[in-house]
Amino acid sequence: MESIGGPFAASYATAVRLIDEAHACDPRIIEGKSGPVPYELHYAQKMTRWLASRCPNASPALQVAIRAQHFRRWEIPRSSYPMTRPGYLTWRAKLKSQAAAQVAELLALPEVSPPLAAEEIDRIAALVRKENLKNDDETQILEDVACLVFLDDQFDDFESKPEIDEDKIVGILRKTWVKMSPSGHALALQMDLSERAKALIQKALGQ
Repeated sequence: MESIGGPFAASYATAVRLIDEAHACDPRIIEGKSGPVPYELHYAQKMTRWLASRCPNASPALQVAIRAQHFRRWEIPRSSYPMTRPGYLTWRAKLKSQAAAQVAELLALPEVSPPLAAEEIDRIAALVRKENLKNDDETQILEDVACLVFLDDQFDDFESKPEIDEDKIVGILRKTWVKMSPSGHALALQMDLSERAKALIQKALGQ
């Protein structure tokens, strides 16, 4: 993926650094390829890597929004809302709203210099909220990338949970597939997945 250039290159580089510093505060630690790493920092790096495959010429705003997905997500645990479908949807909406507001505040800090235009900050916040999915190309790219990271990095652990039966996981895969664009589908089908994951995807797609 092309690096961020232009007169605001330093501003975006600072924004990404500040976002990663926030991710590094995640108390959940996993074992990465280079040793222990805060989970949300690991997730953000995965998002950036998949963006490079999905959209090599991504705009600076999209690159920053991709890096800021799940921003300080650990501050609102799933258990803080009812363990129901409406509770889940309310939790997800709160996560997106809070993350967008926090990222907008971060982008307006004096450290981000030269300062980004208000319109650019608003655009990044809108992408973090995933506004206008299916009609906004960049929002769709962001959704594709999030789905690809789920399949690449989270699916096997999720699928192996004892409370998740096969019918449920197939249903989740179908819902995931519907969220994605044809370009996202093509990348997903090229992924190096476990045999179990491949079989479940084939079942979800009716193949």
